Amino acid sequence: MLMSLSFFARSCPRSPLFSLLALVTLAGVICLTWYLAVQYLRGGDDDVAWFAPHAACNLHQAPCTAELGEQAQLRLSIKGDIQPLETLPLEVSVKGGEAEAVRVEFIGRGMEMGLYRFLLEEEAPGVFRGQGQLSICSREIMPWRARVLVETPSGTRGSWFDFDVKGRLQ
Repeated sequence: MLMSLSFFARSCPRSPLFSLLALVTLAGVICLTWYLAVQYLRGGDDDVAWFAPHAACNLHQAPCTAELGEQAQLRLSIKGDIQPLETLPLEVSVKGGEAEAVRVEFIGRGMEMGLYRFLLEEEAPGVFRGQGQLSICSREIMPWRARVLVETPSGTRGSWFDFDVKGRLQ
C-alpha cells in the first residue's frame, strides 16, 4: 500500500493553487492558535460582571469609585505622582460587599502595551494594598485603563478607570 501512495504522489504534481491554499490554511491555523493562546493567558473577561465607573474621576487628583451592584462599592487610589517606570502604591477599598481577592490590571488604550496585572494583599477587612507599575511609551501622552477586579463569593465583579500619563521620560 505504501508503494502505491508514493507512486500516486509522484504522478500527480501539485498545482500552484493547491500550494497557495495550503499556505493560507496553515497561516489561518497559526493565527487562530495564537489568538486562542493570548485569550487563555489573559484569563478572559467573560466571567466578569463589569460596572461602569462614576462619571467624574481623575486618578491624578483623587481616588475613583464605582458601584459593584448589591450595595457594594469599590474605591481605587494611586498614591503619589503617576509616572511610567515608577512604583505606584495601589489601594482598593471595597465597602458593602465581601471581597476575597482584588487585582488591578493596567492596559493601554489605543495602543497594545501588554497587560500589567498586580494582585493586592488584604491589610484590613475590605482594604487591599499593593504596588503596580506602568511601562514607558513613545507617545508624549499615553492613555491607560486601570481595571479593578474583585473576587466575591458570587463571582468576579469589576470596573475600570481611564487616565493619561506622560509617556516619554524627560
